[in-house]
Amino acid sequence: MIAFGTYDAARHPRTAVLIAGLRAHGSKVTELNRPLGFSTAERVRMLQQPWRLPALLVRLLLCWAGLVRDTVRQRRAEGRPGAVLVGYLGHFDVVLARLLHPRSVIVLDHLVFAGDTAADRGAAGLRVRLLTGLDRLAVACADLVVTDTEEHRQMLPDPAKGVVVLVGAPDAWRTAASAPAAPPLVPTSSTDEELSVVFFGLYTPLQGAPVIAEAVRDAVAAGAALRVTMVGAGQDLPLAREILADTPGVTWHDWVEADELPGLVAGHQVCLGIFSDTPKGLRVVPNKVYQGLAAGCVVVTSDTPPQRRAVGEHVELVPAADPRALAAQLVNLRDPAVLAVARERAARGRDRIRPQVVTEPLVAELRRRGVL
Repeated sequence: MIAFGTYDAARHPRTAVLIAGLRAHGSKVTELNRPLGFSTAERVRMLQQPWRLPALLVRLLLCWAGLVRDTVRQRRAEGRPGAVLVGYLGHFDVVLARLLHPRSVIVLDHLVFAGDTAADRGAAGLRVRLLTGLDRLAVACADLVVTDTEEHRQMLPDPAKGVVVLVGAPDAWRTAASAPAAPPLVPTSSTDEELSVVFFGLYTPLQGAPVIAEAVRDAVAAGAALRVTMVGAGQDLPLAREILADTPGVTWHDWVEADELPGLVAGHQVCLGIFSDTPKGLRVVPNKVYQGLAAGCVVVTSDTPPQRRAVGEHVELVPAADPRALAAQLVNLRDPAVLAVARERAARGRDRIRPQVVTEPLVAELRRRGVL
């Protein structure tokens, strides 16, 4: 089996989790990877702004030329692969994979629907329709489509073509749980009574950063001692900063390197998930929920059907888009007894999000097709 495409496992660990899980089940996976070098936000922005597309096209063609050469060498050395896993954000790569491997089982990791993501970030009209068409083309090129939730599987033109594989978390996050980051990334608490809380993300509408900001502001105003670290940048960041402008104990980081992020998160007691009630926000379980659990944190996130199914027994759930409920939960977690119970619940869920466990449905399907 080969893992194929322009995915960037350092920025987007989903593909790394799939590869690690397949290998843990005894599958030989050869990586043919030429990272494109654009983030999810940059790719979506390019697709929304057509004048940016030439830069994407030139970079893509250069990466594809390398992938074609890699494929020729791989074919000579190992023969035709039984299956080809096209990594995350592979909307274009899957077309090349289909052309290069017409007789192999093409597996597309369709974690993100381009049209759905663009709509969540404010796009409308023709652009969303074009991106939705791109989703359909990508799915049509694949024999098997991997989604992260049942809600996303049901969005496929043919849901029977899909298999649900939870996002999970790379092993680096579990390692970080025993070696948390040191200052200055994580400021030390000024008192043992402070509850340390971290949020990291792209500040897109589905994440509900303004809800988080209002909850932190209200909890602190009510007398709760919180040390809050906010990581990332995006469209809702200015509003979040405005809401928390007069709230003490908040540290902002526009960017943290991928290899430093697990340690940063592990240095906190609580990791925040997502809290919006947007259509996309009600369909996803974000990376940060799995990563926060793996890093040893108590995770607080919104009570939505996919999150309840995936990790509901091991996280603290609050109603979506309800800052007062989130503020109350943060106040409750300042009680050492409540926090201890939440920690035990989170610890019991850590093994369920290992790469080997989350990839079991994919392995079962590939074995059924006779390619593992």
